[in-house]
Amino acid sequence: MLKETLKGTGVALVTPFKKDKSIDFAALENLIDLQIAGGLDYLVTLGTTGESVVLSDQEKLEVFNCTVKKVNGRVPIVVGIGGNDTAAVIKSFSKFDLTKVVAILSVTPYYNKPSQEGLYQHYIALADAAPKPILLYNVPGRTGRNMSAATTLRLAPHPNIAGIKEAGPEMAQIIAILKDRPTDFLVVSGDDEIVMAQIACGADGVISVAANAFPKAFSDMIRFAMSGDFVKAKAINDSMIEGYSYMYEENNPSGIKAFMFEQGTIENELRLPLVPVSAPLQQKIKHFIQHYKG
Repeated sequence: MLKETLKGTGVALVTPFKKDKSIDFAALENLIDLQIAGGLDYLVTLGTTGESVVLSDQEKLEVFNCTVKKVNGRVPIVVGIGGNDTAAVIKSFSKFDLTKVVAILSVTPYYNKPSQEGLYQHYIALADAAPKPILLYNVPGRTGRNMSAATTLRLAPHPNIAGIKEAGPEMAQIIAILKDRPTDFLVVSGDDEIVMAQIACGADGVISVAANAFPKAFSDMIRFAMSGDFVKAKAINDSMIEGYSYMYEENNPSGIKAFMFEQGTIENELRLPLVPVSAPLQQKIKHFIQHYKG
């Protein structure tokens, strides 16, 4: 059951770039090893944090293949395939060897702002066509449209819709989904800052941004929370609260890449229209990394 396979901590992998803006595959391979060594339960490639919207189709395939080869079956992989053209998303399924992944994470259509019925029909079309289970991804802060709890629950019985990454606007929304979801429907958080509270309400884990820089601390925190040891979970979470604020102050993935640069993991490079964080914020991040004791 996918609900068990993807329980715990997933990481939305960044895509490292070199100074010339080409993909740094050596850094990507090193990052994958660091994540697995840090105890991450699964990896998500080609998500928003991976700057997938500025990768060409060929680059997406290269990142996907590099990730699959480097992981080599050590942990499950989820691939991000989404967009605001339903037919184009369905065509994209055939571009990847999806036998190598356990699920497809597909973000709600952005910019064209479909109605709730449009969102429902979009995902039904994807689920009917996909060769792997679909994970819904609701992130209205980026897409401009919130998928309601009612629409999520309407989609949940579809046999090829396995769960949701919920990054909606209010705790009440994920609580409503958790209250009435089918027993085999996965619900994971898309918000590092409040995931501990969401787990207390019944969430099955998180697809994290922060874990790129803090894989062991973050995955330990999630394991403690999911086992009911919120004292230990809170201690770890408290140590990262200041870091969370810096991580999302200007942009994701600019923030997380700034952290990873200070750790010596990647170059501090993004593709336009994204740019590195401002110099004052970079100094705050540098100070945080130097004094972090988690």
